[in-house]
Amino acid sequence: MRSLVEAGGYGGIFLLMVLENLFPPIPSELIMAAAGFHAGEPGATISLPGIILVAVLGTLAGNLFWYELGRWLGVERFRPLVRRFGKWFAVEEEDLDRATDMLRRWGPFAICIGRVFPGVRTLISVPAGMVEIPRGVFYLWTALGSGVWLSFLAVAGYFLQDHYALVERWVEPLAWVVVGVAAGGYAAHLAYAFRRSRRRRQQQG
Repeated sequence: MRSLVEAGGYGGIFLLMVLENLFPPIPSELIMAAAGFHAGEPGATISLPGIILVAVLGTLAGNLFWYELGRWLGVERFRPLVRRFGKWFAVEEEDLDRATDMLRRWGPFAICIGRVFPGVRTLISVPAGMVEIPRGVFYLWTALGSGVWLSFLAVAGYFLQDHYALVERWVEPLAWVVVGVAAGGYAAHLAYAFRRSRRRRQQQG
């Protein structure tokens, strides 16, 4: 990650952050820590405020796709997909209704806090578009939440310096643990969803 950041400069950081928000497995934690580390090196061609700014812009650009997709799709157009395929994701129509109601009520706060959590920071953009949270509100709170989180990561990388290699060494195996836990959780949710769907069919029959 360090070599990509050093070679790409501001443009590389922007592109990496766009990709991170399009494809959640790419970790913004490593991108920003590496960028902050590079900004703190002697003779660096990038600055700490500069990398934070381009990272926030990249985040907004990446989320633009998911938000506008959700806005185009809409809740009612999405509902038949949930009805048909939702069990594969342990989601049913009432889950969709609860999620959209909560987002309508707590939208700005949920968007801001969601920027901290991997996966959520991307996925929350789709329902935000579906319930038609105003564009100005969505992009403002996305920028605020992302700015705080990305600043923390960049500053941490900036001051870690010689200890950055230790962080990089620990983050990679930890990421695989997270992937394993997520896969196990998905399997458990899938089994629960199929049981719930079977009970519902039996009750209706």
